[in-house]
Amino acid sequence: LMDVSASVDKHRKDLAKRFFTLLYLFLSRRYGRVELVFIRHTDRAEEVDEQRFFHDRQTGGTTVLPALKLASEILEARYPAARWNGYLAQASDGDAFGVDPERSRQWIDERLLPRLRHFAYVEVGGPGYRQPSALWRAYHRIESPHFAKVKAARRRDIYPVFRELFAKRDDAVATAS
Repeated sequence: LMDVSASVDKHRKDLAKRFFTLLYLFLSRRYGRVELVFIRHTDRAEEVDEQRFFHDRQTGGTTVLPALKLASEILEARYPAARWNGYLAQASDGDAFGVDPERSRQWIDERLLPRLRHFAYVEVGGPGYRQPSALWRAYHRIESPHFAKVKAARRRDIYPVFRELFAKRDDAVATAS
């Protein structure tokens, strides 16, 4: 899941793309049977191909919940829990408004985490950002060994962040059991 809303500037998109590129290379080289699903979101979510995921210039407002719901629908429709291990990675600048951060946290807690082996959240920001975002504050209340969150502010942060997220768990987005 990648946030491509208007608040995600060129620098933040670059960080997210670098993270997902590293994840993509890792998964495709490490595992024989991997299916990747690319979801981009603004105030609406859509499944896209790899080319659009990394290069489309669409922007808009920010709402996270539609992307989480779409991920849930795809998991249920295509990846039966008895046959697949589901993993999800999300990159966002953390901007979300109103009740969306809390509803997103609740959706992850109640709907996604029971179905996933792991959920990784990467918050991308500028070099000077330190204030916790609305999404970070909501996600901070998720208490699960299957959920991890990290921040990346600079290009040099991406590889250490990736290693931190996947040091103990080097599985795939969806691997066959």
